Amino acid sequence: MSRLIKHHLFWPGFALVALVVLNTVARPRFIEISVQHGALYGAPIDILRNSAPMMLVALGMTLVIATRGIDLSVGAVMAVSGAVALTIIDGSDSPGSVGTVLIAILVGVGVSLILGVWNGFLVSVLKIQPIIATLVLMMAGRGVALLITDGFITTVTSDPLKYVASGHLLGLPFAFFIWVAAVAVVSLVERRTALGVLTEAVGINPEASRLAGVRATGIILGTYVVSGGLAGMAGVIYSSNIMAADANAAGELIELYAILAVVLGGTSLAGGKFSIAGTVIGVLIIQTLESTILFLGVSSAQSPVFFAAVVVLVVLIQAPAVHRAARQFVQRRSANVPDITPGTEVAR
Repeated sequence: MSRLIKHHLFWPGFALVALVVLNTVARPRFIEISVQHGALYGAPIDILRNSAPMMLVALGMTLVIATRGIDLSVGAVMAVSGAVALTIIDGSDSPGSVGTVLIAILVGVGVSLILGVWNGFLVSVLKIQPIIATLVLMMAGRGVALLITDGFITTVTSDPLKYVASGHLLGLPFAFFIWVAAVAVVSLVERRTALGVLTEAVGINPEASRLAGVRATGIILGTYVVSGGLAGMAGVIYSSNIMAADANAAGELIELYAILAVVLGGTSLAGGKFSIAGTVIGVLIIQTLESTILFLGVSSAQSPVFFAAVVVLVVLIQAPAVHRAARQFVQRRSANVPDITPGTEVAR
């Protein structure tokens, strides 16, 4: 039991289970799943579907943070990707064609990869502080997206595009399969090859890794490219969900939620060791919290306060200092209890 509690995923998992239990107690219908027209529906399914954009962004953020970096531009990259994809679909003679949608998605994600290269170049080659380098694109990206859409919200009607966020495959949301595939690929590359070890080495001690022959420049550049590409796909899913390219609303504050999810999952902002599984749990925690807020009917003005209070509680549950204090309290209580065994009497 002690080994289980010490596992780095125990407390994030415990926080997620506790949230699910509390929601179920408050409204038993929370865990109910129904089948309609061969597709699954219910609050758990909604959480899995709605987690897709944040999951992709947080996955890329995990790799960036592992190298002691940060990417504040992911929300702007989402806006650019969605604007590019929907502009292509809107200008096509056949917006309902699968081929048109695939080309639009590929171009949108391709542009996002280029933006990731830009961030990585500033950080790894020009040695600009990551928070400053990505802040540039964070501020300029939405302006670029507005230029692409001529300052308007571009709306389209395309069933193949709508399927990306709202469609179902084997009864489950198609968006769920997208983020599961992304997690599987990143986990396979980072945990089944030497790349993961090299990424952690760069984050733990960049100078020592350089002296050991690790090409830190390429690794850091690669993490920002991956982060940009995943953010681009997240932007496509977001645009598919609302069937529009909204440069101002797409990915709003998602960079902060992604960083929070990474930290909740146990990855340190100091770089080095990272946990992809922990990030997945962190995103599910945040998405479950958002579902809880909607259920309680908290107004949009009050929801940030409620969200922050619950997040503080979740963080305290995971805090090592709180764990130490709890153990010391239990030990003191145990020390104050007299040891009474059969055949002995307590001295008066």
